Amino acid sequence: FFNSLNFLIMENWKVNVYSSEDKFLVDSVNLPEIFLSPIRIDIFKFVFLNMSKNKRQSYSVNQSSGMNTSAISWGTGRAVARIPRVKGSGTNRSGQGAVGNFCRGGRMFSPTTIWRKWHHKIIKNQRRQAVLTSVACSGLVSLVMARGHKISETPEIPLVIESCVESIICTKFGQTALKNLGAYSDIRDKLKKKTLKAGKGKLRNRRRKKYLGPLIIFEKNARAFRNIPGIETCCIDYLNIQKLAPGGHVGRFCIWTYKSFSKLDQIYYQGNLNSFSKNEKKKENNLMTNSNLKVVINSNRIQNDINPPSKKIKNFVG
Repeated sequence: FFNSLNFLIMENWKVNVYSSEDKFLVDSVNLPEIFLSPIRIDIFKFVFLNMSKNKRQSYSVNQSSGMNTSAISWGTGRAVARIPRVKGSGTNRSGQGAVGNFCRGGRMFSPTTIWRKWHHKIIKNQRRQAVLTSVACSGLVSLVMARGHKISETPEIPLVIESCVESIICTKFGQTALKNLGAYSDIRDKLKKKTLKAGKGKLRNRRRKKYLGPLIIFEKNARAFRNIPGIETCCIDYLNIQKLAPGGHVGRFCIWTYKSFSKLDQIYYQGNLNSFSKNEKKKENNLMTNSNLKVVINSNRIQNDINPPSKKIKNFVG
């Protein structure tokens, strides 16, 4: 039932394909099934958090830091703590506590090591559902605008352009294509923002915040858009949620080429629900086609099957 309903929706829901030169309609394509997938923000947040941990570099303090001293405890019977104390006499340092984490110049508590568990494995089905959620959110105008993208001049969301842009090499023509599609205003506004970062990042070659614009999703090549600041590119075969929803915020403005957009159904094909083949990339279905519970409960089909309310009054004697 759900498959037939989704099929009817996709048959009637067309997405226009626009020319990159004059913004005219070139063709139309059926909306891929991935845009009708349920939005599971809980799974997406979990996957994004663990996937972000896999980019970390290992760090630790020196193994002997805070312990490079010939300190020894005075033992008991001298009315002082049994913490190791620096040897010698005649200086301020002699007799001071050392080594302990509560001593000046001592080691830290539980020193960090490089063999801690830095990376985390993520279940394949959860990763796949996170990609489905981020792609489905990129097709909702409200979420794209809530993320801060300027799409008032954009003809349609999701925006699909002709595949000839993949053969363009010059960045100048790529900028012209974005201006014709009304997507360059999103980049222009973000280039004007020059906000300094807070903290030590200013000293580490990342002084300013980087504001991201549209994401170009291609099949084979997107050389014309690689060198435009604020724009990122991603291959359709390697969709990444860190590009589809940077910072863990869904609803990125995505520009699809025609070949990449029509390839979505081939990659994320739901297949037969009765099949248990691990090779098929299945997606989760909505359990309810109508979320209005009041209408569902008051419908004739349900009201005819439920028991009528009891009118008997029972008196309980205490």
